[in-house]
Amino acid sequence: MKTYTALSEIQADLQNKQVSCVSLLDHYLGRIESSNLNAFLEVFDQSARAEAQRVDEKINAGTAGRLAGMVIGIKDNLCYKNHKVSASSKILEGFESIYTATAVQRLIDEDAIIIGRLNCDEFAMGSSNENSAFEPVKNPVNLEYVPGGSSGGSAAAVKAGLCLATLGSDTGGSIRQPASFCGVVGFKPTYGRISRHGLIAYASSFDQIGPFTHTVEDSALLYEIMAGTDEYDGTTSQKEVPAVTFNQDSGKKKIAVIKDCIEREGIDPEVKAKTLSTIEALKNEGHTVEMVDFPFLDHMVPCYYVITTAEASSNLARYDGVHYGYRSPDAVDVESTYVMSRSEGFGEEVKRRIMLGTFVLSAGYYDAYFTKAQKVRRIIRDRSDEILADYDFMLTPTTPTTSFKIGENVDDPITMYLQDIFTVQANLAGLPAISLPMGEHSNGLPFGIQLMGSRFEESALLSFAQQLMNN
Repeated sequence: MKTYTALSEIQADLQNKQVSCVSLLDHYLGRIESSNLNAFLEVFDQSARAEAQRVDEKINAGTAGRLAGMVIGIKDNLCYKNHKVSASSKILEGFESIYTATAVQRLIDEDAIIIGRLNCDEFAMGSSNENSAFEPVKNPVNLEYVPGGSSGGSAAAVKAGLCLATLGSDTGGSIRQPASFCGVVGFKPTYGRISRHGLIAYASSFDQIGPFTHTVEDSALLYEIMAGTDEYDGTTSQKEVPAVTFNQDSGKKKIAVIKDCIEREGIDPEVKAKTLSTIEALKNEGHTVEMVDFPFLDHMVPCYYVITTAEASSNLARYDGVHYGYRSPDAVDVESTYVMSRSEGFGEEVKRRIMLGTFVLSAGYYDAYFTKAQKVRRIIRDRSDEILADYDFMLTPTTPTTSFKIGENVDDPITMYLQDIFTVQANLAGLPAISLPMGEHSNGLPFGIQLMGSRFEESALLSFAQQLMNN
């Protein structure tokens, strides 16, 4: 079977009877079985096959939904009724969800086929997928390298052709950074645009669900279907979700390039050169591209980790060995149940972040750390809004470098945390952002360019991203 990179190709062949959803599913199942990436933690072969047969019947009857023929993998922190979900953590091993996440259900309602759950950093905490309780994912471009994180399995599965598209979650860059490392499109919508109902929480004021695809068009379609208000999530926006329209002649744009990212010490020379050449190409097309100051780069990652670890400390308190999930077999009373279950069930990075969060929320340090970080977050948001009041988009590299080798940074949490230095701005400010595969390094590894847009202006962002991809 030929390799598909767009839903439009699949749907054309479905209409011409050159392929069926069942044969397409079998193709992907075969690829997953022969792959050695450790991207999938579990394949939902029985339920996926039943769905594929159902969608084939709907196609024959002319009643198929917009996503008929799209086989999707979901990150292992998204709930799917009567299927296991673990957030790649032993503390949730064996847990089966009793309901489906709103975002996932909306895709199913349009006849998407959910093929399985994808490996990720435990509770979405990490930038390399090495924090999974079930071994790291390998980068399909080079198996010695990480795919990025936390949605590493999602990015790797799309790049390797194990399914057409995947869902991930983005708390500080967990969609865009692995998209950059694997060479695919990764899109994070505005905070509140897509319901978080059924997404296992890491940091509730940051987390956002988004797609990985080969094309901007497929990302736009998935976003359109998932977006919109949800009665189960009070943080979703009530704003109308306009359809994404792709128009090559949508006028000349004003683009702000964050100078502090381009001139930052430690940025790879080839990543910098490609970014600068993209800027020149945009100028040659008549767009206005200007450097702007954003002097908060070194404050963003500390601010992000103070707030997210505090929220994680609160969110993860529910995993106590009492209600559900892992319970230590050696526990003898309530205290030992709590202490031993959490000590044995959580991995090192999750425990590190829980302790950091508990510390910054503690009575003597709350104002010094958490309150101050919230003020810094507001300054970052306000400065981002100031820039976007004068410009249509902001442009940066997605990551300072290409991927790194598995195990290379595993003992250096600071280096790992700094992987998100260019991506956390969008999460702190609640902005939509997309990573586009824009180059291949001389080391053979891909890297991306990031575009950020104004809040709830996903349509304009995706339309311009498609133009940039087609150049």
